[in-house]
Amino acid sequence: MIQAVDHVALLPLYAAAGTALLVLVVELAFGRFHLLAGMFGGLATAVVAVAVPEHAATFCRESLCSWTVTPHAALMAVLFAGLTIGVLALSAPALRRGYAPPGEFCFLLTCAMTGGLVVAYAGDLITLIVGLETLTLPLYVLTGLRRVRESTAGAAAAVTFFLISVVSTAVALLGAALLYAGTGALHLDALVEGSGAYAPLAAVGAALVVIGFAFKVAAVPLHAWAPATYDGAPVPVAAYLSTASKLGGVLALAAVVQRLDTGPLVAVLAVLTMTVGNLVALRQTRMVRLLAWSSIAQAGYIIAPLAAGAAGVRAAYAYAVFFVLLEFVAFAAIAALRGPGMDGGDLDDYRGAGRRSPWLGAALVLAFAGLAGLPPGLAGLFAKVAVVESLIASGWGWLAGVVALNAVIALAYYVRAGAVLYAVPQPAGIPVATPAGEGAAPVAVLDPDLLDAAAPRPVVTRPVAVSIAVAAIAAATVGFVPQAIFNALSG
Repeated sequence: MIQAVDHVALLPLYAAAGTALLVLVVELAFGRFHLLAGMFGGLATAVVAVAVPEHAATFCRESLCSWTVTPHAALMAVLFAGLTIGVLALSAPALRRGYAPPGEFCFLLTCAMTGGLVVAYAGDLITLIVGLETLTLPLYVLTGLRRVRESTAGAAAAVTFFLISVVSTAVALLGAALLYAGTGALHLDALVEGSGAYAPLAAVGAALVVIGFAFKVAAVPLHAWAPATYDGAPVPVAAYLSTASKLGGVLALAAVVQRLDTGPLVAVLAVLTMTVGNLVALRQTRMVRLLAWSSIAQAGYIIAPLAAGAAGVRAAYAYAVFFVLLEFVAFAAIAALRGPGMDGGDLDDYRGAGRRSPWLGAALVLAFAGLAGLPPGLAGLFAKVAVVESLIASGWGWLAGVVALNAVIALAYYVRAGAVLYAVPQPAGIPVATPAGEGAAPVAVLDPDLLDAAAPRPVVTRPVAVSIAVAAIAAATVGFVPQAIFNALSG
């Protein structure tokens, strides 16, 4: 028997979709106030997500529901809303200077937020895939949405992202169809391993769904789109791709693997992802590409506990929350240091940036330390401990060892990137002073303070400063009280 629609359970979706409509109406009526409308709607969405009673559900047939309200769904909805507000704030300076159409930008970003909420609350495969595509589709356009083009990198990145995502969606849909043919179920709570003559069909379907969703988290060998897309997109959009889009992929993967026997496949993907991501990141000289390969490696850490099925979901969710906060801080600090409309630049462009802008440098170091699992980024440390503990408790000790080994490898590039921030600036054509050997010509000594004073300092607008401060405080807070996140995921 089909139950009546529970509109209270749908309030977060109404708030998110209403935000997109509000931005569109504001654009048509006033031609301005897009950012304020988007931020206000994002805040309202977060508040509504927290206020909706737990365990509400709708679109139910008997005990199976397509929309379910759970504690972890509410937490993820708040994250999607918060990331949307943060990216809108980071984009404010560039939008005001006309680097992109502000109305279209805000509308597309809030549509992506709506898709993220659908993924968080989805109770069946069709709703899950529709939500994931609603999250991803606007990002194709946002990646290449620029009025001022100094190169074709943005357009090329958007096309690459679009083509590979279309393939991944087709693979996931084919897998869902085979799963339905093999199990007769689409609701997540009814997914079981196939039996009898249909068991091989269901197994192939489960593998294809995992592979399709693995594209979304840029898992190796399905990762080729990520570095070029991140580097070609505007830095705030790259921040959303690396956080919200990846979070949606993780939620979709976790929803499936905790109910099906896909442990060996997920373990292979995790090992390849974290190892290749870390090894290639060691050789990167561009900041956003380094973070792109780093986020690929981080995706490996996130999906590693999912090899244990339902036993590892809580650890994967916790790591995803900690990662999203730290990754956003990193991209936000880069956006502030580089300025409106600029790309991520080379590592050498950040030489001495921490000396000239101590607070931005401190925020970026906090993000790097957290992603590496070092103090003061305690959130990243607790995340890695939770993953390793979950794997050992589930009998996947060898995979926990691979996670620990890769965490050590990652220290090299995080420390290198952090050290560049406080290195002495070296103007082009002027050598940094070195001690003169016996009989050698004297070398002029350059005062580091004078070099710092001569270098341009970034002008940080209030929205950008507030978004960085809030994200950094949130990352530091969960580092000191990580149990709050684990408690929120326990319901």
